[in-house]
Amino acid sequence: MPMTPRHEKLRGIILAIAGFTCWVFADTTIKLLGRSHLPPHEVIAFMGLFLSGALAVYTAFRRGIASLKPRNVSHQAVRSCLDLANNVCVVIALRHVSLPLFYILVFMAPLVVTVLGALFIGERIGAKKTAATIAGFLGVVIAVNPFASTRQGDWIGFAACMVCVSCFSVNMVWSRVLTRTETPESLTFFSGIVMAIVGFGAMLWHAEPIGTKWLVALFAMGVLCAAGSICFFQALRHTTASNVSQYHYTQLITGSIVSYAIWRELPTIWMVIGGAVIVASGFFVAIGMEQDPSAMH
Repeated sequence: MPMTPRHEKLRGIILAIAGFTCWVFADTTIKLLGRSHLPPHEVIAFMGLFLSGALAVYTAFRRGIASLKPRNVSHQAVRSCLDLANNVCVVIALRHVSLPLFYILVFMAPLVVTVLGALFIGERIGAKKTAATIAGFLGVVIAVNPFASTRQGDWIGFAACMVCVSCFSVNMVWSRVLTRTETPESLTFFSGIVMAIVGFGAMLWHAEPIGTKWLVALFAMGVLCAAGSICFFQALRHTTASNVSQYHYTQLITGSIVSYAIWRELPTIWMVIGGAVIVASGFFVAIGMEQDPSAMH
């Protein structure tokens, strides 16, 4: 019996939340790996290996391995390099900031994507959306609270998060163009291959021995990343991208719960206020772009 549009949307929402939750657990594993002596490029190498491997197995059974083949290698290579830089900075950032603060800072990405979309691919944003975007950036300042005597992070972590946001935002705008000809699975698989090649190549220069415990953690990280991507792709087949993106903010709640359960870290009042401003700004921009069909030309 075919599902009704309401059930389709509900299934998409459930898959979106499942995907974002898998990514939270993947980030938690990356943060736990920060206790090891593994350099970032070694973590990235195994992330790419296990991510692409798990995605290849899933795709082979569901859609056929041919769907992983890139149509434009050079364009995908540019995206993969941005993804590589983003993931390296994620590994670095999670060693220097708490999980809730990490999500608050990277949630600035949708706002940056809005600005870049307006500048480079002709997406229109009005005065209200511009004000919401500015408010979101102010929310980041509030969350970081640079004048506080104690913070749940340091400037290395903050800088790494800003690079993450920059790379991710440019990547998202570029991906909007690529998805016209490339499958989402192909984009993620190609990025995983590039991460594995670069990471294992760097390991020829320097690598730390990996014990069984950390190898299991690396495997879990890659599989969770793949599971998050698969759920995300499936969610987009059942509901709109704007609906899916709104549940991105569940990562802040899930991340805070996990952070408290493992490290007994709670968000500060400034992080809560700043995070609320960022989330509200992101919602306003997302809803506005959904309701305005002329936002893109």
